Amino acid sequence: METKRLGAIETRFAELIWANAPLSSPELVRLCAEALGWKKSTTYTVLKKLCDRGLFVNDHGTVRVLVTRAEYDSMQSTQFVNEAFSGSLPAFLSAFAAGKKLTPPEVDELQRMIDSYREEG
Repeated sequence: METKRLGAIETRFAELIWANAPLSSPELVRLCAEALGWKKSTTYTVLKKLCDRGLFVNDHGTVRVLVTRAEYDSMQSTQFVNEAFSGSLPAFLSAFAAGKKLTPPEVDELQRMIDSYREEG
């Protein structure tokens, strides 16, 4: 599933759901009023939009997560690498590392990740 990037406000809204789900629709309205200054209608409009995109579901007044924050971040990362680096993770890492010096612990962590993927393969 390819999920379009969330805008800044959509992200703040989604974070409220990710942090509190499952939650009732009235509780979400209350949270959005407090955190975002939104009215009920705005909350339901944005909720419907993100439900239509497959991130959440409003099941008889209970808002549940369909895509976790970690899953969303993973999809966004994959989409970025596909779009910007033709799907090449080594090209992405090379570009990323060119802009900064990796510390020895960062290099060790990357090596552990590579080794674990090699073992799984």
